[in-house]
Amino acid sequence: MTVFAELAAVPRRPLPILTDQQIGGLKPELSEVIEYRKSGLSVNWIVGCPLECSYCVRHLFDNFEMKTPKRLMSDEAAAASLVSHPYFRPHQTPVQLLNRATDPMLPVVKPHLFAVLRLLDEQGLTNHVLIITRWRVSPQDCAVLNSFQNLRLTVLVTHSGIDHPGIEPVDSSIAAGSLRTLYEHADRYRTILYWRPIVPGLNDSDAHVEQARELSLHAHATVFTGLFFREQIKAYYEANGLPTPYDDTARRKIMPELAEQRILDAFHEARVVGHAPWGTLFRKTSCGVAYAHGEPDYNGHYGIRELCDICPSEQLARCRNAWVTPGLAHVTQEARALGAIGEVEVNDRAIVVEGLDEPPRYYLQHGFGYQCHDRGKPHQYRQHGRAPIGWSAEDGPETP
Repeated sequence: MTVFAELAAVPRRPLPILTDQQIGGLKPELSEVIEYRKSGLSVNWIVGCPLECSYCVRHLFDNFEMKTPKRLMSDEAAAASLVSHPYFRPHQTPVQLLNRATDPMLPVVKPHLFAVLRLLDEQGLTNHVLIITRWRVSPQDCAVLNSFQNLRLTVLVTHSGIDHPGIEPVDSSIAAGSLRTLYEHADRYRTILYWRPIVPGLNDSDAHVEQARELSLHAHATVFTGLFFREQIKAYYEANGLPTPYDDTARRKIMPELAEQRILDAFHEARVVGHAPWGTLFRKTSCGVAYAHGEPDYNGHYGIRELCDICPSEQLARCRNAWVTPGLAHVTQEARALGAIGEVEVNDRAIVVEGLDEPPRYYLQHGFGYQCHDRGKPHQYRQHGRAPIGWSAEDGPETP
C-alpha cells in the first residue's frame, strides 16, 4: 500500500500537531509558518506530502522524506498568525495557503485548509487567497470553495503533462480532471491552469502544447513557467538516476528562450481564423490571478512592459489605469523604515533598493503596486524573474 493509500484509508481525524521537541528537530525555515513570497504571505502550518514530485521545493527544507502530513500548530493559530503578521494588510496583501510543504487538497489536509479559509472569510477579509494543487478536487469541494463570501479565492491547478514516473509519479490526468471540475462549478472563486514546470525535451512536444491548449479552455486564465532547479534538487536527480535537464542550477526558475518562443508561436497561431482557440495566457502568476478576477495586477508587472505583449487589451487597460509611479520621498521614507541603505530609486520599471531582503521588498511592492528590486540582483530586459540559463546572452538583450 502506498503512503497516499494509507492516508486515504485513515478516518478524517484532525492531523496531529508536532511537539515542540519535534518542531525543534526541523530545519528552522520549515518551522517558520509565515513566509513572504512574491505571490504574497505564504502560510504553511502543515508539513509532509506523499506525492513525491522530484523537483519539489521540500528538498530545500530537508523534509522530502516526510510523507505523512502533520501540523505545526492549530488552524486557529495559523489564521491568527497571518492576520497579526507585521506585513499583513487587510484587504490588500495577497495570501497563499499551504503552497510549500504539502498539497492543500489531500484528503487529510483539506479540512484544515477549509477551516482556515472559513476563519479568514468570517473576518470579512477580501484579500486575494491562492491555493495551488495537483490533487483531486470534487464537486463537493467546489461547493465549499464557493461558500466563502469575502475572500478573493483562486485555485491554481498544476499540470505539466510529464509522464516520467521517477520525476512526477502523480498522473497528470488527475490535475486535468480537477481543473475541469473546478471550472465547471466556479461561482465565487476562479481557477487557473498552472502549466509548469516546462522542461525542454521532457514536456514541450507539440502533443504537450496541444494538451495545454485544450486545458486552457477550462480555466479563467493560464500561467506557464519553467523549472525551479536548485542544488538540492539536482543532487536528488543525480542520486536517483533521473535525467538532469540542465548542467547548472539557478536561483530563479529556468525557462529557456526557445522553449518560451515555441509556446508563444502556438499561442499566436490560434489567433488565426480557423485555428483551434487558446485560453488567455500569462507569464506571471499574479497577472493571471488578477485577470481572472477582473482587476489590475497587484505585483505591478505593467512596469516590465515586455511581459505584457501577450496580455488581452482589456487587461492592459486595467493595469494601465491603475499604474501610478510612487513619489520618491514617500518610497524612501517607507524603505528607510524597513532598513534600506544606500540610494533609493524609482524608475519607470521599478523601485530599486539596497539592504532589504525579499520580505520587506515584497511588502513595498504590494503596498505601492509597483515592482521593487534589489540593486544587487538586477532584472534584465526580457528575462524578468528568470534564470539566465537558456538565453543567448548572459545578461539578456539590451533594454530598448
